[in-house]
Amino acid sequence: MKFAAIDIGSNAVRLLLSRAVHRGTRPLFKKEALIRLPLRLGEDAFVLHRLTEEKADKLVQAMIGFRHLMRAYDPVSYRACATSAMRESENGPDLVSRVRRESDISLEIISGQMEADIIYSNHFEERLDWDPSYLYIDVGGGSTEITVFSRGESITSRSFEIGTVRLLMGLVPKSAWADMKRWIKAVAPEFKPLVGIGSGGNINKISKMLRIKHDKALTYKKLRTLREYLQTFSVEERVKILGLRPDRADVIVPAADIFLSVMKWARIKRVFVPEIGLADGVIRMLYEEHAKELERTQTEGAPVSQIRLDDLSRDN
Repeated sequence: MKFAAIDIGSNAVRLLLSRAVHRGTRPLFKKEALIRLPLRLGEDAFVLHRLTEEKADKLVQAMIGFRHLMRAYDPVSYRACATSAMRESENGPDLVSRVRRESDISLEIISGQMEADIIYSNHFEERLDWDPSYLYIDVGGGSTEITVFSRGESITSRSFEIGTVRLLMGLVPKSAWADMKRWIKAVAPEFKPLVGIGSGGNINKISKMLRIKHDKALTYKKLRTLREYLQTFSVEERVKILGLRPDRADVIVPAADIFLSVMKWARIKRVFVPEIGLADGVIRMLYEEHAKELERTQTEGAPVSQIRLDDLSRDN
C-alpha cells in the first residue's frame, strides 16, 4: 500500500512518498521518494506574523507540484500538515483556502500537541529495549516537541517555541529557555534512566556526519564535540568546505544547542537517531487508519473501498 505525507515546516516543506509492506507482525515502511524545498516560511511568520505574497506564492506553487507527483504515485491516501510558521501566520487560514483552491490539496494547520503526537506515532522505541523510558526530542525551525514515553505509553508532552530559525533570528527569549528547563527538570527525574530519541533534519545530518549506525546511539560528548567543531567554521565555510546545504549550514549549530540543552537538563547521555520525523509519523497514522478500515469492512462482510485521492484526479 502506498501513502503520501506533506510537512509544511518553518525551514522547509517536504513531500514523502512511502510504501507499507508486511514483514512478520509489523509493517515495514519504505521511503520511495522525499522531495524537500527550503522555503523558510519562518522568516516571515516569526517577524511579520504573516506570510508575504512572495512566500505564499512559492508555497502554493510547491503544493501544485506536489499534487502532480501524488497523482503519478497514486497513494491510497495522503495528509498535509503545516506546523509552527503557519500557526503564527495571521493569514494562515486564508492560505489554507488558497492552497485548496489552486492545488486541490487539503492542508491542516496542526497544534504543537498534535505535532508531538504525530511524531510519537512513529514508535521507534519498539525496536529498542523495553525497560528504559524514552524522551522523544523533535527540533524544527519554529518549535521543539518533547514527549516522555514509558512502558509502552506516551506519558506527557510539550511543545516549546524554541526552534532553529527562531534562534537564528534572535526571537527566542530567555523566558522560553527557562520554561523548557523547568518542565524537563520537573518531569525527567520520575523516569530513570532516560534514553533520548532525536528527530529532525539537523540531528539526522549530525548523525550522518559522525557516521553513527542506526542501531547505535549518539552520545552527549560526541554531539558537543561536533558542535564545537562546526562553530569554528563560518556559515559560508560549512557550505564550501563541509558540503552542507546553505539552509542547513546556518541552522545546524542552533539545533545542536537545543539538543545539548535538553540532554543536559534531562541528564540524558545518549540519543538514538532513527531518521524519522513528522512526515514519517503521518505515513504511519495513515497506514493504521487504513488497516482499521480494512479490518472493519472484512469483519462486516462489506466490500473494501480504499480511500483514493479523487480530489487530485481533476483540475478546478
